[in-house]
Amino acid sequence: MSSVVLILSIALSQLFLVAAMVCSIYRMARGPRAQDRVLAFDALYVSAMLLVLTFGIRSGVTLYFEIALIISLLGFVSTVALAKFLMRGEVIE
Repeated sequence: MSSVVLILSIALSQLFLVAAMVCSIYRMARGPRAQDRVLAFDALYVSAMLLVLTFGIRSGVTLYFEIALIISLLGFVSTVALAKFLMRGEVIE
């Protein structure tokens, strides 16, 4: 019984993460300001990382966890670079 509940809860969480990604993509396309688009990008990469983690939990393959770590590191660096670009107009000084 507990394995059925686990599989259903992971499937439901994946469905909600895909819905969150769709909402983030909508905000990236429709955002009135550049700050809204950066925030939507930040939410998008977090949702993508969590979706990859749920795939890893579901399949039991450890490669998914390393992929999620790479997504989180690259997403953080790109968000910081975009925020710095919006503040100063240049990334590298």
